[in-house]
Amino acid sequence: MAPSVTVGGLLQSRPETLGLPLELLSGDAGLDRVITSPHIQKTGLALAGFHEYLQPERILVLGESEVRYLESLETSARTSSLWAAFSHNIPCVLITGGWDPPPELLAASERYRLPVLRTAVPTPLAIARITALLDDTLAVRELVHGVLIDILGLGVLIVGESGIGKSDCALDLVVRGHRLVADDAVEVRRRGETAIIGTCPDLTRFHMEVRGLGVINIRDLFGVAATRMSKRVELVVQLERWDPAREYDRLGLDDNFFDLAGAKVPLIQMPVAPGRSLAILVEVAARNQLLRMRGRHAARDLAARLDQHLKDLEAETDMEADEDVEHGGHR
Repeated sequence: MAPSVTVGGLLQSRPETLGLPLELLSGDAGLDRVITSPHIQKTGLALAGFHEYLQPERILVLGESEVRYLESLETSARTSSLWAAFSHNIPCVLITGGWDPPPELLAASERYRLPVLRTAVPTPLAIARITALLDDTLAVRELVHGVLIDILGLGVLIVGESGIGKSDCALDLVVRGHRLVADDAVEVRRRGETAIIGTCPDLTRFHMEVRGLGVINIRDLFGVAATRMSKRVELVVQLERWDPAREYDRLGLDDNFFDLAGAKVPLIQMPVAPGRSLAILVEVAARNQLLRMRGRHAARDLAARLDQHLKDLEAETDMEADEDVEHGGHR
């Protein structure tokens, strides 16, 4: 099911903290109307009779030009226009710039149980802020069992079966100077199509469970610089128990991905075996991913050099063969 929020829920989310104070003018009977899209619509054409441009479950924004247009209409035409527009499945109307709506607009909103909100914020800024608020509110969310670490500015999510050593690895990374975001339970949300943001539930923030030590507070032990509140997830490291019968990738030419909240995140599958330093391997994986994001792919660069070397050898062999034929012909 796609995420959604009611108009009442939007008002309760304290949009004033984003600099977008909202005032409910009328239509409080429709506060249960649902918003499913972070994209707003500002189409004055709908008031002029082109109702096909109205998109369902998107907020309709009316600025100065729309309010002035309504005021220019005769009373009967204004009422007809508003009734036709408000009969569509739109969740609410947002009037920007602090403009006072015509009385017919408020009457139409009560007739169709359509909430009308107003803000004093100018239209361009109001659109940007309401879109940012809805982007966060409507983000796809998921709870993942793993550890999220900020390694050199790269968000690395470590996953794997219980007891495989995720927290031990994360603790080693913190000791090496990296920053913990969340341990055991990671809340991830998708913003847009590809951005995955990870954070920690408030109840367990800054805490880590280490077998043999129990629960420890990373912030108290290592200082505020050893933690952070949230981080974009850009690499997933999946720890797996070593299987001698399995054939592991030794070159790294192929790209693998992990499905996280409906988005694809680069994946490294790392076998766990006695004697392997997981913290160092995960840190190297993060450094390597940073290079790949800058266009440097070590495995592919090496493969390209090998291919070129083989082509050069083949060309030299062909040249020597041609020379032998020429010398034989002179005889």
